[in-house]
Amino acid sequence: MVLKWIVEARYKNIVDFIYIAVCIEVLTVLRFAKDLVWQFLREDIMKESVIYQDIVQKEAFKLISRQLKRRFGDIDGSLVEQVRNLYAEQLENLGEALLDFSEVADLIAWLEQQ
Repeated sequence: MVLKWIVEARYKNIVDFIYIAVCIEVLTVLRFAKDLVWQFLREDIMKESVIYQDIVQKEAFKLISRQLKRRFGDIDGSLVEQVRNLYAEQLENLGEALLDFSEVADLIAWLEQQ
């Protein structure tokens, strides 16, 4: 059972898996200052976590959706959903490309290329 869980989690080795499991257990029980959390969790491990990636993606989407609304006003809901489904890296790229957009058609063309 534990071995299956380790394989499914796709951790490089058992040491990383145990390290993460212990840290998560501690953090779910107690609240620590940010500096203390950083002492427990290495940045490279945190960046690989699904939760971290989900948070980054959601925050990037919030920023891009505000930028789109400011540039174009309300846009079609289907476009908003396409943007919402982008990965964090794609959202970062969209944020840069958005600086060159002059109309919604530019956004549509950019999304079609993704």
